[in-house]
This record gives sequence, structure tokens and C-alpha cells, in this order.
Amino acid sequence: MNVLVTGGAGFLGHHLVAHWRRERPGDRLLVLDALTYAADATRLGDVPLQVGDVGDPLAVRTAFERLGAVDLVVHMAAETHVDRSIAAPAAFVRSNVLGTQVMLDVARERGAGRFLHVSTDEVYGSIETARVDESAPFRPGSPYAASKAGAEHLVWAAVLTHGLDAVTIRPANGFGCGQFPEKLLPVLCRAAVRGEPLPLYGDGQHCRDWVAAEDVARACMLLAERGATGTAYNLAGGGPRTNRSVAEDICRLSGRGEEAIVSVADRPGHDRRYAMDGSRLAALGYAASITLESALPLLIEEARQAGRCPR
Repeated sequence: MNVLVTGGAGFLGHHLVAHWRRERPGDRLLVLDALTYAADATRLGDVPLQVGDVGDPLAVRTAFERLGAVDLVVHMAAETHVDRSIAAPAAFVRSNVLGTQVMLDVARERGAGRFLHVSTDEVYGSIETARVDESAPFRPGSPYAASKAGAEHLVWAAVLTHGLDAVTIRPANGFGCGQFPEKLLPVLCRAAVRGEPLPLYGDGQHCRDWVAAEDVARACMLLAERGATGTAYNLAGGGPRTNRSVAEDICRLSGRGEEAIVSVADRPGHDRRYAMDGSRLAALGYAASITLESALPLLIEEARQAGRCPR
């Protein structure tokens, strides 16, 4: 199988590439990545890299031509940090919306096989109670989430209008080694091991669900093979946890007292709670293999080693 992975030098992307190489060594992979601030080409090893922006049709066509017949596109490339989307939303629209449309256009032109689009649980917006399934309406609460919701609509339009074989996965918050330090867990772990205050927005009671990057990779591989065309799948984690409770665990595991946790000014429009029903994906045989609780010691050790994963 010939597989084109966009954003493969990013956090989730490089975990997907590594997992794919282990599980399907006979497949031919090519990564298309713009190598922006959160990417690292050295993580790809000997996997071929085409440097280019998904919003640039020429770069995308060049990647398709280099790979030849493309059996699967895993579209992971995206701007993802909510704070950055509030400060500079146009960059998110260009990468996440326009970039997705360019990928869809070229995939159709080149007769690509399956198109697996990696979205986010944030398209649903804040969930007051219980959990939402894939039929829940979109209520994005940030420019980032709105750009991902827009991208999803373009994917479904390509399915309905052009008969594209597309599937979407909506993962919860990812965690794992190699995450860029602007994200919550690296921020907290680095602060803890450096003896600095652990900053939390507002009262720290915002709830997030967490899924391991390796489990995102496993779920993507499963949907590449077994997902139903024109269908979205929630990738839920172990259940919503408050950011405060996660910070408390990091304090305990790193030998810090909970008084190290400090409140900082909340960001605008901060979604209060995310929670998804993952039964549709579970029905295909998916089950999580790594919990946040089991991974926190590894992430703290990574922070101690100045960002070098201790594995």
C-alpha cells in the first residue's frame, strides 16, 4: 500500500508514521509536511519527506507524483493550538480549511484511494453533561475548532458530490512523548521539574478527555482498513478529567506540593468540558492501550531530560 501522510513530522503525525512502519513494514510511506515551528523532520528516520504546504496545490501534486499511485491519504496536517488561533485565526483557516480543500481536490484528480481525515473532539464545543455521539451538532468555541469543523464539512461535501472514499476520526486531547511544549501537559511537566509554578487557566475545572498518540495511530490504521465511507468516528479517552486533577497528579509524581499550582487569567471563550461516546469505533474492535495515568511518569521524565523521550 502507498500511503501519503500530511503533517507526519508533527506530534501525532510522527507517532502514526512510527506505528505504521512497525505494523506494516511492507507499505510505502511518504510524508508531506511544511516543517513549521512544531514539526521535527529528524523524527521520521528514513521515511521519505516532501517539504511543502498542504495549501499549495503544486506542493501537494508533487507529493502525489513522487509517491505514484496513492492508496491512502492520512490528512493530519493542521494548525492546532487554540491560543494561537485566537491571536491569528487567518493562519488556521488557510492551513485547516483551504489546506483540506486542496488535499481533497488533488486526491480526486489523482484517483487516490481512501482519504482519512483527522479532526478533533473540539468541533462539538463544550458539553455540559454526559457524552456526545457522532450525530451531535457542531458548536465550535474557538477559531481552531471552527476551522476543523469547516474542514469536516468540505470532506463530507466531497463524499456526497464526488463520491470520494473518505472517513473522519475525531480524537480527544492527545498525549505522549515529543509534544510541542506549548500544550498543557508539557507546560505542566516542565514547570514541575524546574521548580516553577504550574499555571492553570481560571479555576482549573475545565474538563478534557485524553488519548495516547500511539492509540490515535492504532485507531487511524483500523479506520484505514475498516471504517465506513462517509462516516465519522469519535476517538474517546478514559473519560473527562479536570485540568486541576491532572496538575495535582503531576505535582505528586514530581515531588511538588499542590501549592505550586497557580491560577492565570482564562482565555476568551474557553470551552468548559469535552466528552465523547466512543462506542462506534469500539464496535470495530478498537480499545485503548495506554492511559494518561500510566503515561504521566514517562512525560515527567521526558521533561527532566530536556525534552528527550526516555523510551
